[in-house]
Order: sequence, then structure tokens, then C-alpha cells
Amino acid sequence: MEEAQKKEAAVVTVAEMFVKALEHEQVEYAFGIPGEENLDVVNALSRSDKIKVVITRHEQGAAFMADVYGRLTGKAGVCFSTLGPGATNLITGVADASGDAAPLVAVTAQVSTDKMHLTSHQYLDLESLFRPITKRTKTIMRAETVNEIVRLAFKYAESERPGAAHICIPEDVAREKVPEGVARKLLNRPDFEREFADSDSIDRAAVEIARSRRPVVLAGHSAVRSRASEALTVFAEQLKIPVINTMMAKGIISYKNPYSMWTIGIPQKDYANLILEQADLVIAVGYDIVELAPAKWNGSDSHKILHIDSRPAHINKLYQPEVEVVGDISDSLYRLARCCDSKEEPEEALKIKEQMVKEHEEYAKDLSFPVKPQKLLYDIRKIMGPDDIVVSDVGAHKMWLARHYDCYKPNTCVISNGFASMGIAVPGAIAAKLACPKRRVLAVTGDGGFMMNCQEIETAARLHLPVVFLVLNDGSYGLIKWKQEDRFGYHYCVDFTNPDFAMMGTSMGIKGLKLERTEDLIPTLEQAFAFQEPCIVECPVDYGENTKLTQHLKDVMRQLEPKMC
Repeated sequence: MEEAQKKEAAVVTVAEMFVKALEHEQVEYAFGIPGEENLDVVNALSRSDKIKVVITRHEQGAAFMADVYGRLTGKAGVCFSTLGPGATNLITGVADASGDAAPLVAVTAQVSTDKMHLTSHQYLDLESLFRPITKRTKTIMRAETVNEIVRLAFKYAESERPGAAHICIPEDVAREKVPEGVARKLLNRPDFEREFADSDSIDRAAVEIARSRRPVVLAGHSAVRSRASEALTVFAEQLKIPVINTMMAKGIISYKNPYSMWTIGIPQKDYANLILEQADLVIAVGYDIVELAPAKWNGSDSHKILHIDSRPAHINKLYQPEVEVVGDISDSLYRLARCCDSKEEPEEALKIKEQMVKEHEEYAKDLSFPVKPQKLLYDIRKIMGPDDIVVSDVGAHKMWLARHYDCYKPNTCVISNGFASMGIAVPGAIAAKLACPKRRVLAVTGDGGFMMNCQEIETAARLHLPVVFLVLNDGSYGLIKWKQEDRFGYHYCVDFTNPDFAMMGTSMGIKGLKLERTEDLIPTLEQAFAFQEPCIVECPVDYGENTKLTQHLKDVMRQLEPKMC
């Protein structure tokens, strides 16, 4: 009898083995919602002392949490769902991780294998559904393959250009016994050695830099993922080369650095575009064409391009580098800094930088109400520390954040600009606080984006996470209104009504505040953070500034472009 009990205790199911494999991958959080068909997996998770399960109010929120957790930590965030509608609800967040190169592993349930060939309740071919938005999708069909499939999923999610992977577990397979022996052996997590660029490519890159008179760095998110901030700063300072960053690379060098020319990527032609236009060599460091299409800065195919990244350049008719330096980004930049002579000070770029700084400072004392976005972001910058994190939703405010919220360090302003999905800010900020518990986390969201995933406020409340959710209220889909007015001169079907957001917070058991004067913005946000619990701050915003910015930039370009020729 005792022997039989020991034998029974030694039985390991697929679900149990799966959770052990997740633990082996150093998973800390699993975000998702239980369902009938993933009961065995959830039951196994309940017995894990290493993985904390965060139950969300919608699977999309779970996927966004895994997405942001992955991009901040570099480790694949994990989200899970049941089959059918639960799985389809994950899609947007999984696609966002893929588009933004954030490591993520999505786990879905599936009907039993004896039903997969039939028309069955809630059955979808999930591999086919996830294939276009993941780097790898596999169904566990045999118990002995669990560890291999998990290891492969994490390897694909975290390696090269990171992205999403998907694992599907049929209900009956989850209950199967994993054979003793090699099938239960956890696979090694190898630490891959850095790969370095060959000397020939370094030499050829150095020649191109030496030949150039007005080189400019265009830094992208791969430089952030590769932790190349320090190396790029050294490179820029030693060679006196101005640096422009994409939205997802904000803070790659401090905005206070004289060679930082801030962010490119808003729809309008901006100061950064002007600097790039004058460049005779664009040094693309960790640049990904999904962040900013080459047509936005090299539409005439006139630029000579030097590509520096850990992987080869994408194929694009407007992005054809003269030289590709493929290897560890930091190492490549340090080697180039050592073998290249310093340039003359980029006087024209520095003058433009002065104008940019002056323009931003103009709104420091603007107390008009509703709050102008320039003033809003000026004040947010004052209260957020260098390491604190702002998570932006997608909308008109994203453009203002990209342009006016400047960063000291990378990964302190999270902007989705690959897939760029509305609804990311609320769940994303929750994940950011879990990943970085000692930092202030501020979600900046429009009223449109907030209402797409506001249910996750309850998740923040339940976890007692001191995240501040700043809701910018203009009663419309502001970015679309902006684009309509730019193109057609009027707007249509973008206006709506809103609830009282502060009261919504109160109804969910958290603090809710409403801004009524611009001069109260800083004290209100400080009060919200002082609560040390979740808080919604509703802030009316003046998006009449949108079209004013469009006209202002047109005027600036008319004035400056002839002088730069």
C-alpha cells in the first residue's frame, strides 16, 4: 500500500511539468484568466511557490501586462487564457509584443485531441490564429515533449529580435502523465556569448564616418534592448555626433546631453527631420524600420546609411546601408569611438537644439485651463525622477509625450510604436510596477484608450499597487480628430461622452481626483503618489493645441529650411 502511494505521488502530469518548466525559465508572474479547459494548468500554478498568478479582468489586459513586463525586464512575460474567446482576447496584446519586439509567451488551452478534427464548442485552430503574430506556435500533443516546447518558446521569444511565442495545451493532454526519465528532465537555459562585429565591417564603417561632414545617429529600440546607452553616449560625445531617437528609444542618451536632439516620429515634419535632412551620413544604431518607416526620413533615397545592430538590416528600398556592422552594439560603438577622430561641433544642430529647448520652456508658466499638453508634460517631468516610469497609451497624447516628455534614461517612457495599440497604458503600468516596484509609475492615457481597458483598475486595486492613472479628458478620439482636421479641415464621428473618472476610481475602492486648475497639476499628482495606493487623476486637456502645432511646424520649416541649405 505504501509503495503504491509513493508511486502515485511520483506521478507528474503535463500541467505540472509545464509549470516546473516555467519555473525553470525563471518566470515570476503569469497574467491571465482561468477557464474550464485550463483548470489543470491553473491548479498546477496554484502549487508553485515561485510564480505569482495575476488574475486580470480581460485577457487583452493580461497580454499587455506580459508585453510591458517583457520589454522592461528582457525576460519573456507570460500570459494565459482558456480556449476560444479567451484565446482570441489575447490577440491584440500578443500582436503588440510582436510588433514592438517585446519577449512574451502566450499559453492557451484547447479542446481535447479527440475533438480537434470536429466542429466543436469553442474550438478554433489556434496555431493558425497565432502563427501570423508570433515567432513560433506549437501545440503540446505528446506528454514527453513538454520541456522541449517550453524551452523553444522562450528561446524564440527572447532571442535575436524578441517577440511573442505561443503554446497550446489540449485539455486531455494537460492531464496525461509525463513518462519518467529523460522526458522529465528540464532543458538547459544556455547563456549565449555575445557576438562581435568583424574587424572589416568596423574598418569600413570608420572610413564612412571619417568621410562624413555632417553625420547623425538615428537610435532605435534595439539599442535600448541591448543596453547600449552608455556606449552610445560615449560615441556621441567623443565624436561630437548628434543623436536622434525613435519614440521607443527615448532616453538612450540623456535629453540633457548637448548631442541629444530628442525624438523623431510625430506625423508632422519636426526639428529632428530637419537635422536628418542635412546629414550626409545616417548612423542607424539599433534602428528597426517598424518603429519609423524609412519613407518618413529618407523618402528620396538620398541618405548614405551605416547600420549598427546585433542583427542584419531589414530589406527596404529606402533603407539600404553602405555598411552593416552586425554584432554587440556596445562593443561596436566603443571600437568605432576608439578608431574614429572627433568631428567639429555640429553647430547647426546645436542651434536647432537651443530653439527646441526654448520652445519647451515657453509653457512653464502657462496656467490656462484646460491644461495645454506642453504644460502638462513640462510639469510631469518635474515630479518624475530620472528612474521613474511613464507608460503612455496611444492617442494624441502619445505624440505630445514623444515630443515633449524627455528622458534621462532608457525604458523610463514606455511607448508602443511598433504595433501601437490603444488600451496598453492601464495594464502596462500595472506590469511596470510589478517589474520595478521601487520606482514611481505613471500611466498617461487618453479617455478613449482608458475606456478600452479600465477594468484593470480593479486588478491594481486588488494588488494594492501604488500606480497613478492620469486620464486626459477631451471627450473624443483626439488623434483621429487631429488627423481629420489636418487632411479635410473638419472632424467626424470621433466625439463621445465620458463617465466621471474620479468617481469611477472611488467606486472601485481606490482614490479618485479631478484637476480643476492648471496650477494644481503638480500638487495633485504628488498627492496621488503620496497615497501609496492606486489613484485615478482626471485632467481636462486642451487639444486645440494639436492643429496649432501643425501650423507652427509648417511655419518653422519654411523659416529654417532655406537657412539649412
